[in-house]
Amino acid sequence: MQQRVENMEVAEPAALRLAWAAHNAVGFAFTLLWTAAWISLALLVLVLTGRRDIALRMAARCWAPGLLGGAGAKLDVEGADAIDWSRPYLLVCNHQSVIDICALFRAVPVPLHFLLKQEMTKVPFVGWYARACGMLFIERDNPRAGPRLRREAAALLCEGGTLCLFPEGTRSRTGAVASFKGGAFQSAIDAGVPVLPVAIDGAGAVLPPDGFRVRAGVIRVRFGAPLDTAGAGGASGRQALADAAHAAVVALLQRAT
Repeated sequence: MQQRVENMEVAEPAALRLAWAAHNAVGFAFTLLWTAAWISLALLVLVLTGRRDIALRMAARCWAPGLLGGAGAKLDVEGADAIDWSRPYLLVCNHQSVIDICALFRAVPVPLHFLLKQEMTKVPFVGWYARACGMLFIERDNPRAGPRLRREAAALLCEGGTLCLFPEGTRSRTGAVASFKGGAFQSAIDAGVPVLPVAIDGAGAVLPPDGFRVRAGVIRVRFGAPLDTAGAGGASGRQALADAAHAAVVALLQRAT
C-alpha cells in the first residue's frame, strides 16, 4: 500500500508536467495562428486604406486582447485617464516579457509604435507588420546606426506619433529594473516632447522571459506623470532625464505591490 502511494506521488507531478506541456504547446500554436491571421488582415486593411493608424489600432483592439485572453491574463491599467493623449509622448517602460507589447498595445488608447531589435525584421508576419506600420528598429551591433535611429524617432514624435521603448535594453530575468540608457532619450529631447514613464508588473509571471510557459495571472500597467524634456541638454542632462524616468518606473512598481 505504501509503495502504491509513493508511485502515485511520483506519477502525479509527471502527469501535471505533461498536462502543462500540452497546454503550452496548444497555446504556442494558437499564438502563431492568431498572430498570422490578424497581421494578414491588418496588412490588407493597410493596403486598401493606406492608413497606418487603423492597422495599429487593430493590434490594440483585436490581436492583443486575444493573446492576453488566451494566456489567461487579466489586464489592470492605472493612470491612463490622467494622460492627455492628444499629445505625443516617448513612453519608457521596464521590460519583463514579450507579452509586455500586448499589454501596452491594449493599455495605450492611441496608435502606438515600438522600437524593436533589428532581428525582428526577419520574423515572418511580425516583421512585415512592423515595417509596414512604421515601427523603428535598433541595430545593436552597429554604433553608427544610433544617430540615424535618433533622427527617425525624433521625426516620428514631431509628426505627432507616440513611441514606446524599453531603455533597459533587454528583458529582466529577475524582475529588477536595470539602469536606463541615456541615449534612448535623445529623440524626445530633440523633438521637445515629454517622456512618459510606464511600469509593467506581473508579465514575467504570466510569460517568463525564457521559453514559452504560460501561466494565468494579472498584468498591471501603471502610467506615471510625464517628464518635461526642456533643458535636458548634453550628455549629463540626457542621463539625468533617464535616471528620473528610471526612478519613476521603480516607484510605480513599488506602488503596484
